[in-house]
Amino acid sequence: MEIFYHGTCHLFSQFDMSFLGTGEGKSKFGNGIYITSSYETAALYASKAAKANGKDSLYVYTVEVPDITQDNHVFSCKEVNPAVIQKVEASLGTLPQEAKVSGKCFRKYIGNVLTGKKATLKQMLDKADAPAENAASRFLDEIGLIYLAWPQAQTKPDGDTNRAVLNASNVRIIKVEQVQVNEKNKLIQGSQKEITL
Repeated sequence: MEIFYHGTCHLFSQFDMSFLGTGEGKSKFGNGIYITSSYETAALYASKAAKANGKDSLYVYTVEVPDITQDNHVFSCKEVNPAVIQKVEASLGTLPQEAKVSGKCFRKYIGNVLTGKKATLKQMLDKADAPAENAASRFLDEIGLIYLAWPQAQTKPDGDTNRAVLNASNVRIIKVEQVQVNEKNKLIQGSQKEITL
């Protein structure tokens, strides 16, 4: 198991997929519960969520999630693992090679196929609307994937990561802390105060 962090302006005792989109409101890397390997990044996302929701309180959740393995995730800027491709092709048929070169293209293509989109291959790989992103996440969860993953810094693809967990049952809350950030949305060290739920 791994320890990750989730930043938000909401207090809750367990994650619920029906509340997706009520934080910052963006799902740039696909649908799921967004977590990060950096506590400071979680505090930043909590600040963004608070601004988007007109709230003042910021919370960082320390969570436990399953270990990442080669065949339980799709990484946005890396080639898709052959075991994952095999699982998808068993349900959807052969995918074009262009859809396999990166997790981002793979996810978008799958979502567009599942929602019946008709477009050029380039369009199917480049853009996916909210229903397509939802469909891709549900499908990937159903075939056994746990994560969509991406680097915190695109220039460091092997550094710290962020993830979208596809199913709430894979996230266990360890603790919740109220935090404060400065005017540049940076965590104020020492501001953490544990919250009892």
